[in-house]
Amino acid sequence: MKVMSEDVLVKEILSSRGIFDEKSIEKFLSPSYEDGVHDPFLMKDMKKAVDRFLQAIDNNEKIVVYSDFDADGIPGGALFHDFLKKIGYENFSNYIPHRNDEGYGFHLEAIDKFKEDGVDLIITIDVGIVAYDEVKRAKELGMDVIVTDHHEPNGGVLEAIAVLDPKQEDCKYPFKELCGTGVAYKFIQGILVKRDFGIKSGMEKWWLDLVGLATLSDMVPLVDENRIFAHFGLVVLRKTGRPGILQACRTLNISQRHLNEDDIGFLITPRINAASRMGHPDDAFRLLTALDEVEAGVCFSHLNSINDERKGLVGSIVKEVKKKIKKREELGSVIVSGDPKWKPSVLGLVANSLVEEYKRPVFIWGNEGSGSIKGSSRSDGSISLIDLLNSVSDSLEYFGGHKMAAGFSLKKNEIHSFEEKLCGAYDSLDKISCEDINVDGEIEEPDLNDQFYKTISKLSPFGVGNPKPVFLIKNIVPTSVRTFGKQGNHVEIKFGKNRAIGFFQKIEDFSNTPEVGKKCSLIGNPEESFFAGRVEKRIRIVDVV
Repeated sequence: MKVMSEDVLVKEILSSRGIFDEKSIEKFLSPSYEDGVHDPFLMKDMKKAVDRFLQAIDNNEKIVVYSDFDADGIPGGALFHDFLKKIGYENFSNYIPHRNDEGYGFHLEAIDKFKEDGVDLIITIDVGIVAYDEVKRAKELGMDVIVTDHHEPNGGVLEAIAVLDPKQEDCKYPFKELCGTGVAYKFIQGILVKRDFGIKSGMEKWWLDLVGLATLSDMVPLVDENRIFAHFGLVVLRKTGRPGILQACRTLNISQRHLNEDDIGFLITPRINAASRMGHPDDAFRLLTALDEVEAGVCFSHLNSINDERKGLVGSIVKEVKKKIKKREELGSVIVSGDPKWKPSVLGLVANSLVEEYKRPVFIWGNEGSGSIKGSSRSDGSISLIDLLNSVSDSLEYFGGHKMAAGFSLKKNEIHSFEEKLCGAYDSLDKISCEDINVDGEIEEPDLNDQFYKTISKLSPFGVGNPKPVFLIKNIVPTSVRTFGKQGNHVEIKFGKNRAIGFFQKIEDFSNTPEVGKKCSLIGNPEESFFAGRVEKRIRIVDVV
């Protein structure tokens, strides 16, 4: 087979993503901050938010930055912390709710405490869009609230001084899929347009390390403005002197100079999220705002420890759920499982693991300690979880989230009927059509040269909305097929000068069992690894056919 030219390869891949014309291709391949970032004042309420913020600064009002406890909210809280410090403002504090003691959301108890502390203005990050009672309470107590969020509104009216959320129906902002930290960054952009506080134009780009981290962590589509934030976020992360990032790279054997979206998603994000899942959200915040490497080292060491604890807890719950599933005669279109002993904060990870194995939506619930039945759900891509939860809202105290991931609070008397109701709703709703494996192109072993990998890297960063290209590599002849890892749960196939690996895969699960000397074809993603300073070009296995 003739080796595919770089131009043809790129066009084939981008056409499968709906990008056809030369101008769009150039914009995708050469992201421009100046041309790709939208005017923040296109967002509804931006002027109100900026004016109220500047009023607070001028009057030395006490500000609380109230951010969610995940790997979107925590970087957003750190972003505003760094911004306020940069402009020399000291009359503020950051607040992150305790995931297990308080749960997700904007809480009345915290608002009452803010009043006691003399707070004048509350700025929420990645939370608050449906906090009607809480915002009303703050207003009654004489505190203004600026809500910045990116979650779905549900039609109510917030009594906030300003609401920044591009998903509001009457918001004209041209891009709706920012993460929570992305919205917070737009707020800062808007502030700096009105008053620069002596910050030179362009210096705000150094905060894109936090915006990029959150964008890549929150599974938002990496298109439009998110592609700009992810791309330039990685550029800054590779250069940053932020002690927390330096410590993470050093401890995890990440090459900072080559840090990529996989390093974020598989190594750094889980440790930030582990902080809140295991009851220590402030540790992740302190890591990202640490001013020296000693403090950062202490924080990261603790995050590593609690991440290991989190892995063990998730693994034990997954085993329990699988035991319950094995006892069933058949599986419905939706899986529901729960136990009052399970910690709600880790159930999203449990649901994630089960979705991958059982290929259907999964809902897992537990008890947060206060008696509330709370859980997490994940979709296999066949349906929007928001649509599904809307259909059974009479069984719920609360729900919110995204199409692919959502949280919920279940009424106690609905525990036993919840799965039946979800299955009925699932069967009646429109499904999202998706093929098993979307292949971007067919190649053969000679195509796997340095230029091929260099071309693929131009399309990064990869994620939701811009998945890693998948190729059918035809007619390979394995010279080695083996499993590796402590539990033998990874697969390695060598062919010619090439190496293909499949993490958490079994040889017997492939469509065709690979054998040494026997011709087969491989479906996989080409990737470059820089782990521990060692450069390796390889294929990540999707399937063998």
